[in-house]
Amino acid sequence: MTAKTTKISDMIDENLKNPEFKEEYEKQMALLESAAAIMQAREAAGVTQRELAQRSGVPQATIARIERGANTSVATMTKIAMALGKKSKD
Repeated sequence: MTAKTTKISDMIDENLKNPEFKEEYEKQMALLESAAAIMQAREAAGVTQRELAQRSGVPQATIARIERGANTSVATMTKIAMALGKKSKD
């Protein structure tokens, strides 16, 4: 007898029908996308977390947590973005 296999994408699609799951899923995806964007921008700028910390005034440990997907304030993200030479879109 063979076990039925289920694709993770099918499981997610099914669970997204649940409003509570969908809300949390979207929050977590936004955090991961922000983490990836910060890491990519930092690497593109050719700086280490430590260098970014010095430039931004944000502790290196906080930058590491953000890059792992931890939530942070808009103020902290703004400091990091400015230190990386990013400007706000008007």
